[in-house]
Formats: sequence, C-alpha cells, structure tokens
Amino acid sequence: MPDRFEQFVADRLDRLLRYATVLTCDPHLAQDIVQDVLVRAQDRWSRIGALAAPEPYVRRMVTNEYLSWRRRRAARTVTLTHGALDEIGTPVADHANAHAERDAMRQRIASLPRKQRAAIVLRYYEDCTDAEIGEALGCTTGTVRSHISRALKALRAAEPSPPVRETL
Repeated sequence: MPDRFEQFVADRLDRLLRYATVLTCDPHLAQDIVQDVLVRAQDRWSRIGALAAPEPYVRRMVTNEYLSWRRRRAARTVTLTHGALDEIGTPVADHANAHAERDAMRQRIASLPRKQRAAIVLRYYEDCTDAEIGEALGCTTGTVRSHISRALKALRAAEPSPPVRETL
C-alpha cells in the first residue's frame, strides 16, 4: 500500500504540472519547478500531510518557487512551445485561427510581470478567490485586485485591434 505522499503525488501530479506550465509558459521549466517542490514537500510531508487541505499548500509552494525562479539561470528567457497550453483559448472552427489566437495570448501572458501573470493564472485557470490568490502570492486582496486589473489592462492594450471593414 502506497504511503500518503505517494498517493498525493499520484492523484495530483498532472494538475500541478498543468498549473506550473501555465505559470511558466515552459513545460520543461514547469517540470523542474514541480520536481523541486515535491522533493521539498516529501521531506516535510509529516507536517504538510497533516493539513486539512495539503494541495493548496503545495500549489503555493509551486507559486513561490516560480516567483523565485527568476534568480536562476534557466529562467532568463521565456520559451513558448506549441502544444504545451493548447487547451487554453477560445475554440474556433478553423484550427489555424485557434493556434494563432492561443499563441498570441500566450505571448501576451508571457510578457506580464511575474506576480500579475501568477494572479491571472490563479484567477482564470485555477478559479481561485482574491483571498486564495493573496494567500498564494503573500499579499493582500487589494493587491491581488490591483495585479489582476493591471494585467487585464496590459492584455487588452496588447490585443490587436480587429480589422476595419470598408463598406461600399
């Protein structure tokens, strides 16, 4: 019978990897972050596993690792890869349009400052409340709303305007 940590990892590894991939926009960096976090979590599992909800705690560990990753050499550039985040975006009939739309959105999200990107991912990908985001980022709910507001403003400003149709 597997111990509780192994069961936790078996049940939640895919979700943690998806979350980290959305945060980093790089599946390889996401794997590194999740692996580092899980190694640390295993050492502390007697305390973490005793929590009523260990998953939010581990997700916060992933968030903190991502936010501190900028000091490491591997995160000097953000590499966007095709296929890593294909499920993000609005589905459309033409697959080429869908890929172009997702790539453009990934590039806009990747250009956001780290805390704004994390706040957007936690809100719209993980469906967290302001309080949960504030806890994950270590800031107040007002700061969370500010991060999200600024991120959305930047995303809207970076969005290309629709082509103007001339009428005859």
